[in-house]
Amino acid sequence: MKVKQTPISQAVFIALLGASGVALAQQAQAPQQLDTVTVTGIRASQEKSLSVKRNADTHIDVISAEDIGKMPDKNVADSLARIPGVTILNSPSGGSGGFDERDRVGLRGTNPSLTQTLLDGHSVANGDWFVLDQTGAGVGRSVSFSLLPSELVSRVEVHKNASASDIEGGTAGAVNIITRKPLDFAKTLTFEASVGAVYADLAKKTDPQLSALLAWKNESKTFGVLVQAFDEKRHLRRDGVETFAHDGALSLTPVTAATNPAAVAAGIPAGTLFPNLMGSALFTQERERKGGVISAQFKPNNDVDLTLTGFSSKMDADNYNRNYMLSNQWALSRSPSITNFSIDPATNILTSANYTFATPTIIGVYDLISRKASAETNFINLEGSFKVSDALKLSGNAGTSRGKGKTLSQDVYEGDITASSGGFQLKGSGEAPAFNIGNANASALKPSGTDWIFGDQNVVVQDKDTWAQLDAEYTLDAGMLRSLKFGLRGSKHDRYTDGPIVNQGPNWGTDPFANPLPASAYTETYPGNFGSGLGGGFPTGISYPTAEALAAYNAKYANRDISRRMVTHEYSVKEKTTAGYVQGNLEGQGWSGNVGLRLVRTKSSTLVWVPTSDKTLPGYVPSAFAAVGPNWTDPTGYYQTFHDRSYTDALPSASLRIDVTPKVVARLSLSRTLTRPDYTALSAAQLLGGYSDPTGKAVGTGTSGNPDLDPIRSTNFDANIEWYFAPRAFVSMGAFHMNIGSYITDGIQRVIASTDVTPAGGQQGSPTNQRVTAPFDLTTQINRKASVTGLEFAFETPVYNNFGIGANYTYADAHDVTGHVLRGAVKHSANLNGFFENDQFSARLNYGYNSDNFLGRDRGTDYFQRGVGVLSASLGYKLNDHFAFSLDAQNLNDPILKYYGDFKSEPRAIYRNGRQFYLTARIKY
Repeated sequence: MKVKQTPISQAVFIALLGASGVALAQQAQAPQQLDTVTVTGIRASQEKSLSVKRNADTHIDVISAEDIGKMPDKNVADSLARIPGVTILNSPSGGSGGFDERDRVGLRGTNPSLTQTLLDGHSVANGDWFVLDQTGAGVGRSVSFSLLPSELVSRVEVHKNASASDIEGGTAGAVNIITRKPLDFAKTLTFEASVGAVYADLAKKTDPQLSALLAWKNESKTFGVLVQAFDEKRHLRRDGVETFAHDGALSLTPVTAATNPAAVAAGIPAGTLFPNLMGSALFTQERERKGGVISAQFKPNNDVDLTLTGFSSKMDADNYNRNYMLSNQWALSRSPSITNFSIDPATNILTSANYTFATPTIIGVYDLISRKASAETNFINLEGSFKVSDALKLSGNAGTSRGKGKTLSQDVYEGDITASSGGFQLKGSGEAPAFNIGNANASALKPSGTDWIFGDQNVVVQDKDTWAQLDAEYTLDAGMLRSLKFGLRGSKHDRYTDGPIVNQGPNWGTDPFANPLPASAYTETYPGNFGSGLGGGFPTGISYPTAEALAAYNAKYANRDISRRMVTHEYSVKEKTTAGYVQGNLEGQGWSGNVGLRLVRTKSSTLVWVPTSDKTLPGYVPSAFAAVGPNWTDPTGYYQTFHDRSYTDALPSASLRIDVTPKVVARLSLSRTLTRPDYTALSAAQLLGGYSDPTGKAVGTGTSGNPDLDPIRSTNFDANIEWYFAPRAFVSMGAFHMNIGSYITDGIQRVIASTDVTPAGGQQGSPTNQRVTAPFDLTTQINRKASVTGLEFAFETPVYNNFGIGANYTYADAHDVTGHVLRGAVKHSANLNGFFENDQFSARLNYGYNSDNFLGRDRGTDYFQRGVGVLSASLGYKLNDHFAFSLDAQNLNDPILKYYGDFKSEPRAIYRNGRQFYLTARIKY
């Protein structure tokens, strides 16, 4: 085969001719055709997975359930880590830190937002429980796997290249989670239930885990119903030491003679950068996930198949975070006597210092934040197929999905800590920094007064998706053309904050500053083993109030009036898409493939808030947060602007599968893909800095969302060769390249904006100020060229029949044109697993490793997670065909999650979540 120099243009050309009857192709694998569930276990699941992978026209990898309700891992994302090129994250963004459960899935060194997650081939709306993931920067399009119980899954397919018939949205690829249908079961009546418990060794809590499935079909196998429910509860505890705002010259505060005269007098050079806050952080949470699936399938004959499915999952996720912090910024500016300081010459950062004060001084702050939070997702979908004739088959689906993330309240107290001494020492990003406040046990240093009360209230984020799709496949058998497939799809997707968000503050009427949280309220204490494994020298034994006491204090001393509406945390993005495609199947002696073209039209409307004092402007709302200095009187609020735009994309694709020998399969593919921008990259308030040039020639500055962002468009090449050298055995290697023409990253956008001219000593935003039109450089999100290039290797084989081993490795070099690594990029990832299985007993051990991962921007700096390995294990015992037991261990090596900022030598956070053990009894009839 000779490869042309312009393969994309060739794909477009062939696809267009195909509409007139020239050879086209369609992906041969049909997800709806499932094997009858008769053989179970590790070996059976591997056999089914390899069968789907080997016979597919496109490059996919598959993880199959070992039995009804039994995936290889308790978490679907953990199972996907066994696939080369898959990266799993402990949290969706840098703001929440890392937890014990893998929550997001990315492909080939890219941000999870670039990987599309589907459920039974259709989209699913998302909800997040953590407040910064609901409204903060980088609210993306990825789906939380913590809402998707593994008990629901029949198999998971990872599609690494796109076909014209695939729903657009996954620049890097797609994950399709496939559930069971009522008529898939062999028996007329099938019942399966699991009763278990999970023990978290760090939290020292045991919680119940329940699920049940009932499937029935009539004797003629023409109608069936499936009902499945789950109720799973567990406790989390995370010990951490966090360091904020010290990871780069832009966010670190430099020592100056004016602000820090004592530091300069002690010999610390002006310009030296110092870390600001560092704290002992205890996070606890109780999660309870409830929901289920109801599915009805009607198949009166081999020509008609209809399935109606409804799914719902809700996770209550109330949490409490406590952070006892030293403020170096306060300490260095309050005339300390400084000794034993050191400076890192490579970064010019102050890495240690001891302070003493002539009188007790406020040098610390204690943040207590209790949140009422939840996340949920649901959908209802009708899918069907109709064989019109031997040559023509129609299929389609229509449905709606809704996700919701809620933080209804945040009860917050921030207290000042007064002491006569303090100090710190950084130890790199591999160990927690040491610090102290007062050289005393922290339980003796409760806050001396109120510093502030803050926190968003009434945060409700809605995610809604509605779709309808119709596909047709016409069998031609005309030479190498096997069939022609074509279809239409329309969808409407809305993501928005629902209702006003209020950021609480102090209630000046009751005066929390004169009435701080009393010492008697601090009735609880950090666990005795807090911080074990993280290092040493940081405060432990810290006292704190109960969540109920914190709520009672906020009820009296916090101001949650609508005048404190936080408009800058509200956003709205609404999209309508229409798509059509033509695709076909090519097949010859020892080869097959597909080629096609998908056309997509996107219309979007994005909300951008702008400060103003003009109450007549559309959508005006008053807000205390709009006002700026020096008088803090104007602007008085914000008004709404909506940015509408539309764009059309042509997405050609071509895939080729060659049976080189009966045991060797080679694959080549070329495709054009897109992912639409993250929601808060589009929709964010436009905030202009003060402007004083009446001529309008000077360039101002400010921040804004960018509703004019292009989607991320990429041309992807994929090549892979697979050798199936024995039953349940294969070895493969491949290469991939993504040429991304419009990656989205942080940058500066020059805009022309109307602004007021602030006179010397005047008030910015005053209605009496002169107005001019002037250029502004806004800090925002911009499009930039980028690329991802990598290699994949995978190996799996049985050993002595009852044993088996598997391994994979992926290398991915992901960077933009400036050389900066891409968000979500992991250069090296590897997985090693082994198992034993006979008729009664099974055991599996798995170790996965990811190298350093760039998570994005957090608190003004780059934010990386250091490389980490995770060990998991599973034991199973099958008493008979009806009863079985399993013990699953997650995070068996008790991994320590380590984070750093702009400098790898400087820590941002270090966390320990402990191990989790799931003991489950299963019954099946």
